[in-house]
Amino acid sequence: MTNRPLPPGPRFGVNYTPSQGWFHHWLDFDLDAVRADLDSVAALGLDHIRVFPLWPLFQPNRTLIRPRAVEQLGRLVDAAGERGLDVAVDGLQGHLSSFDFLPAWTQTWHRRNLFTDPEVLDGQSAYLRTLAAALADRPNFLGMTLGNEINQFSGDPHPDPDRVTPDQAASWLRRMLAACAEGAPGRLHLHAAYDAAWYQDGHPFTPAHAARIGDATAVHSWVFNGTAQRHGHDSVPVAQHAAYLVELSKAWASDPRRPVWLQEVGAPAPHIPADRAAEFTRTTVAAVLDCPDLWGITWWCSHDVDRALADFPELEYSLGLLTNDRRVKPAGRALADAVAEARAGAPAPAPRSTALVLDLPEDGTAGRAACAPGGPYFEAFMRLAGDGARPSVVLAARADDPAYLAARGITELVTLRDLGALDPLGATVPPVA
Repeated sequence: MTNRPLPPGPRFGVNYTPSQGWFHHWLDFDLDAVRADLDSVAALGLDHIRVFPLWPLFQPNRTLIRPRAVEQLGRLVDAAGERGLDVAVDGLQGHLSSFDFLPAWTQTWHRRNLFTDPEVLDGQSAYLRTLAAALADRPNFLGMTLGNEINQFSGDPHPDPDRVTPDQAASWLRRMLAACAEGAPGRLHLHAAYDAAWYQDGHPFTPAHAARIGDATAVHSWVFNGTAQRHGHDSVPVAQHAAYLVELSKAWASDPRRPVWLQEVGAPAPHIPADRAAEFTRTTVAAVLDCPDLWGITWWCSHDVDRALADFPELEYSLGLLTNDRRVKPAGRALADAVAEARAGAPAPAPRSTALVLDLPEDGTAGRAACAPGGPYFEAFMRLAGDGARPSVVLAARADDPAYLAARGITELVTLRDLGALDPLGATVPPVA
């Protein structure tokens, strides 16, 4: 599924944010501008991009999927292939950089639940199937992600959420992924959630959904979630946050070798000062590459948001590896150097043999706040990492399963009690004498 041979090991890519017009470029699609952007991405040594059709532009009516828009997406994928770049496509866009993009047939006078309304589900399925089928024969098409952090529509703090239960969320995920597989069998189809799935009690999209539904687990790591505010930009928790999410996800995976894709990670200012972005990039990549079963790292994002565009949160404007005029920024150079070093023959990471036991339910529906920044489990994991350990995560329900532990290479179990930490419900747990 790629245009060129790749060395063994994780994939390295970037979330493609067009330098001209941001994702509004679909309204005035300029293939020459796209080609120039992709040239600047390929020059960093990356091997794939993740791209974002805007759902209301591609499917403005429930029964109208615009052929010209689909054709333009194909041209973008072909242009990427000409530059040695594979392409992953997000479908239901959905939510991007604080803006929501939903078609009119789901809103106001036509307000319907995105996850449960039968007609909406029919429209979504048709759309995802159509995009996947249009790209299925292209050798550099990786597969579909259902949408960018679409779980944010399902609950607080969204101002107008489409409420669902965990069972309804799981049903929606399975139906949408089946539509992708019908359109493009055998490709990598998955879903992606922002970190409420891992950290927010009561959120209907759960760790079990993320780690058991779809062909891989996606994690999105953003240290403005309290990690940087609590610990500081040069701290162990900031450097290890992405690796922590990779390892946390494995606790819920039924397959001990399930691939994990760090699908978004970036250096948001001022939480990461501009003069520290390159160092943050180096330390984050190094930490994540020390995680077994990593599918790849896809940085957010390729190009800065043009400041001529209004109303973005301040941190969104400067996340690019490249400027609007396609000059490489220090973080872009740091990532390019890390990629070159990794491809020069870095050995695969050894198993993480020490596991910190997480005493939460198998379905992940309760106790997630313990895993969030400031929570007892998060802080205990980071204490181990700061002491030089390479901790992994195992659910308490699997801690007495020798075959499972052996499959993951776990030989030592550490509990919160051992560390004199708090249990997931907040009670003090004294260390064992």
